[in-house]
Amino acid sequence: MELILWRHAEAEPGEPDADRALSGKGRKQAAKMAEWLDSTLPSGCKILVSPTVRTRQTAEALGRPFKLSAELAPGTTAEKILAAANWPQGREPVLIIGHQPNLGQLAALLVAGSEQDWPIRKGSVWWIAQRIRSDLAQTYVRAVMAPELVLK
Repeated sequence: MELILWRHAEAEPGEPDADRALSGKGRKQAAKMAEWLDSTLPSGCKILVSPTVRTRQTAEALGRPFKLSAELAPGTTAEKILAAANWPQGREPVLIIGHQPNLGQLAALLVAGSEQDWPIRKGSVWWIAQRIRSDLAQTYVRAVMAPELVLK
Protein backbone atom coordinates (compact mmCIF):
# COMPACT_ATOMS: atom_id res chain seq x y z
CA MET A 1 0.00 0.00 0.00
CA GLU A 2 1.06 3.57 -0.60
CA LEU A 3 0.19 6.52 1.64
CA ILE A 4 0.93 10.02 0.36
CA LEU A 5 0.91 12.76 3.00
CA TRP A 6 0.42 16.30 1.65
CA ARG A 7 0.53 19.14 4.14
CA HIS A 8 -1.74 22.01 3.15
CA ALA A 9 -0.05 24.98 1.53
CA GLU A 10 0.56 28.30 3.30
CA ALA A 11 -2.60 29.92 4.68
CA GLU A 12 -3.52 33.42 5.76
CA PRO A 13 -3.60 34.09 9.50
CA GLY A 14 -6.99 34.47 11.14
CA GLU A 15 -9.80 33.03 13.17
CA PRO A 16 -11.58 30.74 13.25
CA ASP A 17 -8.73 28.45 12.30
CA ALA A 18 -10.91 26.16 10.16
CA ASP A 19 -11.87 29.08 7.89
CA ARG A 20 -8.33 30.20 7.02
CA ALA A 21 -7.83 30.39 3.25
CA LEU A 22 -4.62 29.89 1.28
CA SER A 23 -2.39 32.92 0.85
CA GLY A 24 -1.14 33.97 -2.58
CA LYS A 25 2.08 32.06 -1.86
CA GLY A 26 0.01 29.07 -0.71
CA ARG A 27 -1.97 29.00 -3.97
CA LYS A 28 1.33 28.91 -5.88
CA GLN A 29 2.68 26.14 -3.62
CA ALA A 30 -0.49 24.09 -4.08
CA ALA A 31 -0.45 24.54 -7.86
CA LYS A 32 3.21 23.47 -8.17
CA MET A 33 2.77 20.42 -5.97
CA ALA A 34 -0.50 19.51 -7.67
CA GLU A 35 1.25 19.53 -11.04
CA TRP A 36 3.90 17.13 -9.76
CA LEU A 37 1.35 14.89 -8.03
CA ASP A 38 -0.96 14.79 -11.04
CA SER A 39 1.89 13.49 -13.19
CA THR A 40 2.91 10.95 -10.53
CA LEU A 41 -0.22 9.66 -8.76
CA PRO A 42 -1.95 6.57 -10.10
CA SER A 43 -5.40 7.23 -11.59
CA GLY A 44 -7.12 5.09 -8.93
CA CYS A 45 -5.69 7.03 -5.99
CA LYS A 46 -8.19 7.74 -3.22
CA ILE A 47 -7.97 11.33 -1.90
CA LEU A 48 -9.02 12.17 1.67
CA VAL A 49 -9.00 15.78 2.84
CA SER A 50 -9.39 17.53 6.18
CA PRO A 51 -12.55 19.68 6.18
CA THR A 52 -10.71 22.99 6.72
CA VAL A 53 -10.79 25.67 4.00
CA ARG A 54 -7.01 25.60 3.45
CA THR A 55 -6.89 21.82 2.94
CA ARG A 56 -9.87 21.90 0.59
CA GLN A 57 -8.23 24.66 -1.46
CA THR A 58 -4.98 22.66 -1.55
CA ALA A 59 -6.92 19.63 -2.81
CA GLU A 60 -8.81 21.68 -5.42
CA ALA A 61 -5.48 22.61 -7.02
CA LEU A 62 -5.09 18.94 -7.98
CA GLY A 63 -8.35 18.91 -9.92
CA ARG A 64 -9.32 15.36 -8.92
CA PRO A 65 -12.34 14.20 -6.93
CA PHE A 66 -11.76 14.03 -3.19
CA LYS A 67 -13.65 13.17 -0.03
CA LEU A 68 -13.73 15.30 3.11
CA SER A 69 -12.86 13.33 6.23
CA ALA A 70 -13.49 14.63 9.75
CA GLU A 71 -10.87 12.11 10.95
CA LEU A 72 -8.21 14.35 9.35
CA ALA A 73 -9.20 17.61 11.07
CA PRO A 74 -6.63 19.48 13.18
CA GLY A 75 -5.98 17.72 16.47
CA THR A 76 -6.52 14.22 15.09
CA THR A 77 -4.24 11.28 15.87
CA ALA A 78 -2.00 9.13 13.71
CA GLU A 79 -4.24 6.16 14.50
CA LYS A 80 -7.35 7.94 13.20
CA ILE A 81 -5.57 8.92 9.98
CA LEU A 82 -4.39 5.33 9.46
CA ALA A 83 -7.93 4.03 10.04
CA ALA A 84 -9.38 6.54 7.55
CA ALA A 85 -6.79 5.45 4.96
CA ASN A 86 -7.27 1.73 5.75
CA TRP A 87 -3.50 1.37 6.25
CA PRO A 88 -1.98 -1.10 5.59
CA GLN A 89 -4.85 -3.31 4.42
CA GLY A 90 -6.00 -1.08 1.56
CA ARG A 91 -5.18 -1.95 -2.02
CA GLU A 92 -5.31 1.48 -3.62
CA PRO A 93 -2.91 4.33 -2.87
CA VAL A 94 -4.34 7.02 -0.58
CA LEU A 95 -3.48 10.72 -0.65
CA ILE A 96 -4.08 12.46 2.69
CA ILE A 97 -4.24 16.26 2.73
CA GLY A 98 -3.92 17.42 6.31
CA HIS A 99 -2.10 19.31 9.02
CA GLN A 100 0.91 19.48 11.27
CA PRO A 101 1.84 18.15 13.72
CA ASN A 102 -0.39 15.20 12.82
CA LEU A 103 1.20 14.36 9.46
CA GLY A 104 4.73 14.54 10.90
CA GLN A 105 3.75 12.31 13.79
CA LEU A 106 2.23 9.83 11.34
CA ALA A 107 5.32 9.84 9.11
CA ALA A 108 7.52 9.19 12.17
CA LEU A 109 5.28 6.36 13.34
CA LEU A 110 5.37 4.62 9.95
CA VAL A 111 9.06 5.15 9.22
CA ALA A 112 10.71 5.10 12.67
CA GLY A 113 8.15 3.05 14.59
CA SER A 114 7.18 5.69 17.14
CA GLU A 115 5.34 9.01 17.07
CA GLN A 116 7.73 11.93 17.05
CA ASP A 117 7.27 15.55 16.06
CA TRP A 118 8.81 15.41 12.59
CA PRO A 119 8.42 18.64 10.62
CA ILE A 120 6.66 18.58 7.28
CA ARG A 121 6.85 21.94 5.56
CA LYS A 122 3.78 23.67 4.16
CA GLY A 123 2.82 22.36 0.74
CA SER A 124 5.25 19.42 0.93
CA VAL A 125 4.59 15.73 0.29
CA TRP A 126 5.89 12.60 1.98
CA TRP A 127 5.19 9.42 -0.02
CA ILE A 128 5.36 6.30 2.16
CA ALA A 129 4.92 2.75 0.91
CA GLN A 130 4.76 -0.73 2.35
CA ARG A 131 5.74 -3.97 0.68
CA ILE A 132 5.95 -7.57 1.80
CA ARG A 133 9.31 -9.29 1.44
CA SER A 134 9.90 -12.79 2.81
CA ASP A 135 6.60 -12.53 4.70
CA LEU A 136 7.80 -9.36 6.47
CA ALA A 137 6.19 -5.96 6.03
CA GLN A 138 8.71 -3.29 5.03
CA THR A 139 7.71 0.36 5.26
CA TYR A 140 9.87 2.85 3.39
CA VAL A 141 9.92 6.43 2.13
CA ARG A 142 9.38 6.45 -1.60
CA ALA A 143 9.71 10.23 -2.06
CA VAL A 144 9.77 13.56 -0.27
CA MET A 145 9.00 16.62 -2.37
CA ALA A 146 8.73 20.33 -1.61
CA PRO A 147 6.93 22.84 -3.85
CA GLU A 148 10.10 24.82 -4.52
CA LEU A 149 11.78 21.68 -5.93
CA VAL A 150 9.11 21.08 -8.57
CA LEU A 151 10.48 22.10 -11.94
CA LYS A 152 8.41 24.34 -14.17
